[in-house]
Amino acid sequence: MSAHNPTLPPLPEREQIALLEPFEGLGPKDIVVVTTLQEAERAAATLLAAGIAGFDTESKPTFAKNEVSGGPHVVQFSTRDTAWLFQLHRTECNPVVAALIASAELRKVGFGLSGDLTLIRLRLGIEPKAVFDIDTEFRNRGYRKSVGVKAAVALVFNRRFIKSRKATTSNWANRQLTEAQIRYAANDAYASIRVYDALFGGS
Repeated sequence: MSAHNPTLPPLPEREQIALLEPFEGLGPKDIVVVTTLQEAERAAATLLAAGIAGFDTESKPTFAKNEVSGGPHVVQFSTRDTAWLFQLHRTECNPVVAALIASAELRKVGFGLSGDLTLIRLRLGIEPKAVFDIDTEFRNRGYRKSVGVKAAVALVFNRRFIKSRKATTSNWANRQLTEAQIRYAANDAYASIRVYDALFGGS
């Protein structure tokens, strides 16, 4: 474990982040909520051609102590200009989602993914491949604490990543996602690819 590197900028505090200009995320026209197998296959072709995507999942929150999450309920991928949201209740699209997650051809980058991957293994019965947790990179660079998307966006872009608490704890198993949920899920994945590019020079 590397010692904290004194040249590293300190992680911004919540109060400091609150003062920053907002991070420009994807708008509704850049987000596709996949509803058909045809759309899923088109998304997969674009993602595989890109070779890398921001990646995250959303699950309906569990509140009871021994309640098991039936998630993930939403799986999202984002390139540098478009995000795709897959709702896993549309089971005809799930083989496409599973193939993307299990593909070594598509590098999937995100934050704090170990919980997501555990749920994916249970729900889709596949082994995720080519997954890169950006948190690990921050650790390698000497940050002791888990960085997470909000602190990373503040650190790398000097911008405030807006994460709605209401959306975080909303019901992701809903058949019809709200506008706020769609934007939230898409931008989680989009911010990941943008931070990754900033750290590694957009390769």
